[in-house]
Amino acid sequence: MSTSSSEAPVIVVGAGLSGLATALGVALRGRDAIVLEAGDMVGGAAAYSGGQVWVGANHVAEREGIHDTLDEAEKYVRAIAHDHPEVLDESAMYRWLTTSPSAMKHWEDVGAIRWTVIPGLADYHNECEGAAPAGRYLTNEVIDGSVLGEWRQRLRVSPYFPVGTTYADMFVKGRRLTYVDDNESGESQAGVQAFGIVESREPTAHKDGDPLTFGTGVVASFLARVLQEERVSLHTSHRVVELLTGENGAVVGVRAIGPDGPVDLHGPVVLATSTYDWDAELVEELVGLGPEDFGSVAPDTLRGDGIKLARSVGGAVARIPATKVPMLPGWQSAVGEGFAYGPDYAMPHCMIVDASGKRYCDDSYWVDIVDKTMNPDDRHLPFFLIFDEQHHRKYGLGITPPGGTYPEGLVTSAPTLRELGEALGIDGIRLEETAAKFSEHALRGEDPDFGRGNVDYVRRFAGDPANEPSPVLGPITEAPFHGFRLRFVGTGIGSSGVHIDRDGHVLSVSGSIVPGLYAVGSCAALTTTGSGYNSGFALGRGLTLAYLVAHELTGEPVPDLKENPA
Repeated sequence: MSTSSSEAPVIVVGAGLSGLATALGVALRGRDAIVLEAGDMVGGAAAYSGGQVWVGANHVAEREGIHDTLDEAEKYVRAIAHDHPEVLDESAMYRWLTTSPSAMKHWEDVGAIRWTVIPGLADYHNECEGAAPAGRYLTNEVIDGSVLGEWRQRLRVSPYFPVGTTYADMFVKGRRLTYVDDNESGESQAGVQAFGIVESREPTAHKDGDPLTFGTGVVASFLARVLQEERVSLHTSHRVVELLTGENGAVVGVRAIGPDGPVDLHGPVVLATSTYDWDAELVEELVGLGPEDFGSVAPDTLRGDGIKLARSVGGAVARIPATKVPMLPGWQSAVGEGFAYGPDYAMPHCMIVDASGKRYCDDSYWVDIVDKTMNPDDRHLPFFLIFDEQHHRKYGLGITPPGGTYPEGLVTSAPTLRELGEALGIDGIRLEETAAKFSEHALRGEDPDFGRGNVDYVRRFAGDPANEPSPVLGPITEAPFHGFRLRFVGTGIGSSGVHIDRDGHVLSVSGSIVPGLYAVGSCAALTTTGSGYNSGFALGRGLTLAYLVAHELTGEPVPDLKENPA
């Protein structure tokens, strides 16, 4: 390892997963790192996520007897990115695919995490060449929160996943019913906060201690390892507001506002913030959605800081089409002041329609929902979730348990579909016709019009596994009928963002490297995979970039493992 103790510390902006990993990588290689987090808690959007880390041909799958190759992984990425090849950075794609297996093994070897394969979870696009039925999704083995000491109270805990249970547990009952059962038992770390953006600062009593899983657990694992390093200084409530520059526009440090006022720090800067979910102007610019059609389930510290900071020194922004941005159908939350989402739209006995009362997509699969709803040549906004009393009785909605009372003002109910349509501003006659056709096919477990139920990932990760003949299909026939207007909610992965090269250097509008400035978080545009997205890409790329940048900043860049086609 190199010894860089005489050099200025690396300034890491953001204490999410990629920021913690970057700081750890730098420290392990002999250089100091200072992490500045704008919020008063650590973990960022990653801590709220499902903790899925996508890595082709990884060592964990190999040790569990699952065969995969980098060539197959490459075929898959190419297949799902074919719609807009102009936004795919071939060089970055190769660098990520060939480096990520080594990066994930490195993080395990240094004790940052103990990986496990998420059992039986298939790639999103199972119809594409190179898709794998299992093995590419990694997450952490269960970690006990007690290892964090006083930092346990400062770790974000996901309100959207049943933290404390595992994927294996969830796949038995389905994601929605796991929430319900855990909420009733009181054993879930998320508890009754599921789907609202209220965080749990206090560890929740659990029969097996304080188990942390999903994204919360992945972040906790890295945080626990970071806390062992004296070379890492971690500061919350320090928002970086300015990049300091020197000769030739090189970035030489930051100005942050902390509890005691402004402070200037000098050293190379790594932007490890997430994206722009809570900045309405950036949402409008990069996604084309106004406040009535967009919200976010990410922490409200995601205000586009990384993008704004990069732009302030001439950094470029790369744009991915809004039809390919990872957003989910959701609604304004009755808990807290934020928004909510869940697998509710993928459960049986519901469908999505536009104002004409017609279906237009595979409404169990957010990828197709976003693609079709946001089609610039045929937009389907506003869009609505329609469901019947069977859905209400069996599954509830968000924080509402099965058969419970919906939050006031959220759901509209009516004795007939025609009356429901009229109340929501939908063509009621067409809505009745659409539901009748949908229900006829749902009884047979099929959807010949839009293929609902044909995606392996959705059948495994969403829906009701006990429902026959399909976990995501059921007739909409039982009164009263219910519905509400949906909006898209961001998850902290905006796709568009700071333009970087294959090694995480921020690029200027002219295409040159901005000296002294790197980006590893989701503030960096996903040109690595272009218009293709699969759950786990963002976290997998973030941890890979952290590995690459940490090596470069300590004097030993990671060599290429495959010839660069660019």
